[in-house]
Amino acid sequence: MGLYLAGWGFTVGKTASCAAMALTFAAYVAPGHERPVAVAAVAALTLLNLFGVQRSAGLARVIVTFVLAVLAAVIVAGLFGDDRVSFGWFANTPYPGGAVTAWDVLQAGGLLFFAFAGYARIATLGEEVRDPARTIPRAIGIALGVTLVVYLLVALAALRALKPELLARSTAPLADVVREAGAGWLAPVVQAGAAVAALGALLALLLGVSRTVLAMARERDLPGVLAAVDPVRQVPRRAEAAVGVAVIVLLLVADLREAIGFSSFGVLVYYGIANASALTLGRDEGAPPRAVPVLGLVLCLTLAATLPTASVLAGLAVFAVGLAIYLVRRRPLRRLP
Repeated sequence: MGLYLAGWGFTVGKTASCAAMALTFAAYVAPGHERPVAVAAVAALTLLNLFGVQRSAGLARVIVTFVLAVLAAVIVAGLFGDDRVSFGWFANTPYPGGAVTAWDVLQAGGLLFFAFAGYARIATLGEEVRDPARTIPRAIGIALGVTLVVYLLVALAALRALKPELLARSTAPLADVVREAGAGWLAPVVQAGAAVAALGALLALLLGVSRTVLAMARERDLPGVLAAVDPVRQVPRRAEAAVGVAVIVLLLVADLREAIGFSSFGVLVYYGIANASALTLGRDEGAPPRAVPVLGLVLCLTLAATLPTASVLAGLAVFAVGLAIYLVRRRPLRRLP
C-alpha cells in the first residue's frame, strides 16, 4: 500500500505541478490570458512527447542552454555591476511589513518545495536511457551539483544588487537585479528566460508523470489500458495523452496558488512515504543511517502541515480517494454459490 500511495501522491502532486508551470509560463508571455495560453502549451508539449523522447530531449537541451545563459548574465550583472541601489523601481511597492515568524518560513518552504524536487524525475525515464544503472545516478548527482551552484550564485547576486529589504519587495527579482546593476537592457531577456524556464519545467514534468502513470498501470494500480507502449516510437502514448488531458482539466478549474499548494502537499506526502519506506531497508539493501529517513519524514510532515488549509484539505481528500480506489481494486471478488 505504501508504494501505491507514494505513486499516487507523486502522480497527483506532479500533475498539479504541471498546471502551476503552465500557468507560470502563460503569466509571463500573455498576462490576462493565462488559462488559454497554458492549455495551448500543455497540448503542444504533449503532442511533442508523443513523437518520442529524443525530440523532447532535443528541445530540453535548447531550453536548458538558453536558461543557463540568461542566469549567467544575471549573476555577472548582480555580482560585478553597480551596487548603489536606487529606490526608483520600488517607489510604489509596499514593503511586506510585520515580523516574520517561524510558521511563515515553514509555510514558504512548503509552498516552494514543488520547485526543488525535479531530480526525481530523472529516474522515471530509466526505461528510455542507455545503461540506466550507471547513467541515472550520475545524472542526479550532476543535476543536484549544478543546481546548487547556480542557486547559490543567483542568491548572492540578488542580495548584492538589491539588498534584503528591496529583494523582499520585488515581484520580479531577477529582472530587478539587472536593472539595479545598470544593465536594464537585459530585463526583457531575463523575462523571456523565466518564461522559457517554466516551459522547460513543464516539459520535464509531463515526461516524468506519464512514465509514473505507465509504471502504476503495469502494476494494475491504474487502469491497465494506460500501460501500452507504442511499438514504433517506444513511448507510452496513452499515458502521455491521459496526463495531458488531466492537466488541462486542472487548468480549467484551479488558479496558480491553488495548483502550487496542492502540488506541494502531494509531493511532500510522497517524500514522507519514501522516507518511511527507507526505514524498512536492511543493510544489504543500502539502508541509510536511521536518523536520515526519520528526520526526512518529520520535516516532510511538518512542511505539509504548514501549507494553506485549503491545500491540506484538498490533498487529504485526494489521498482518501486514492486509498478508496486501492481498497476497491484489491478487494477479492466473492464467489457466487
